[in-house]
Amino acid sequence: MVAAATPIASRIKRPDIASQWQLMWWRFKRHHMAIAGASVLAVFVAVALLAEFLAPCAPLTRNPRYLSGAPMLVHVLDAQGGLHSPFVHARSSKRDPVTLRQLAVVDESRPWPIEFFVRGDPYRFWGLVETDLHLFGVKGGFIHLFGTDHLGRDLFTRCMYATRVSLSVAVIGVLVSFVLGAVIGGIAGYFGGAIDVFVMRLIEFIRSVPTLPLWLSLTAALPRDWTSLQIYVAVTVILGLLGWTHLARTVRSKLLSLREEDFVVAARLAGCTDTRLIGRHLLPAFLSYLIVDLTIAFPEILLAETSLSFLGLGLREPAESWGVLLYAAQNIRSIAHMPWLLIPGLFVIVAALAFNFVGDGMRDAADPYAK
Repeated sequence: MVAAATPIASRIKRPDIASQWQLMWWRFKRHHMAIAGASVLAVFVAVALLAEFLAPCAPLTRNPRYLSGAPMLVHVLDAQGGLHSPFVHARSSKRDPVTLRQLAVVDESRPWPIEFFVRGDPYRFWGLVETDLHLFGVKGGFIHLFGTDHLGRDLFTRCMYATRVSLSVAVIGVLVSFVLGAVIGGIAGYFGGAIDVFVMRLIEFIRSVPTLPLWLSLTAALPRDWTSLQIYVAVTVILGLLGWTHLARTVRSKLLSLREEDFVVAARLAGCTDTRLIGRHLLPAFLSYLIVDLTIAFPEILLAETSLSFLGLGLREPAESWGVLLYAAQNIRSIAHMPWLLIPGLFVIVAALAFNFVGDGMRDAADPYAK
């Protein structure tokens, strides 16, 4: 019996015994751009989780000796061309006799060595553990990899903290829209009739209103005396409440095509309640498509928050987000004198592209049996 079964077992291919999730994962790994996008998003998540540790100082710490300072490049070669441990050139400031602007003077004869795991500004890691340990820093000087703004605040530090806020807004907003879209679309597609007609008319009304003016009007209605935390919660909820319509239409259309299938009729005859039938049988039947829609919705919410904050109608100081940081680069004068203020825009572009690449890979992997 064992000898007869061995040739049959040897002819079984891995896809023949793999689960649907395994097939999806194998197909996703063949999408190189999706893997690259997922790697970039993993870096962003790590930055968001370790922002306090990665930043060399606190986000509101000012350096009066380096106002509107340019990015400081890291060097490994000294003046004689010899290999050296990472360092930055020393900086001193002077006043321009014509414009009276404070200028930074680079002193290439004095290197400031970069040290790792140094002590600096104290912080509470995720509000739990109080410490002052930072990944890197410079003793006896300062380091600003992305430069500083007009108040002397380190832009690299603020970008680290902004990554956490912007990604959290996107995650919470997408989760709110996902729950609303799945529930409302599921109810409309499963019950049909007057409920379906009402939900579809509501979706058509919301989608007929231009998106940007609707966001602007709702966020402009927020009280100006609210704290940054209250505005953060309000903007996140607004973005989530307005982003559920596309998913609801997708869920409705899928349920309309599945609710009369044999496995659904069998579950109904077995005594399944409507809630169990939708949650345990219908929604898992097209869960892969829900994951794809969930992934593609991230860049939309992310760009919406950035746009509102850039226009001054979303998150505001002292909160840090990519849109808040870009708000300082609104006028041509700031861009002309401090072009490094546009660096947060690169974070937005890279994050949006990474989400789109992952979404493309998830879309291709949703049908694991496709060639």
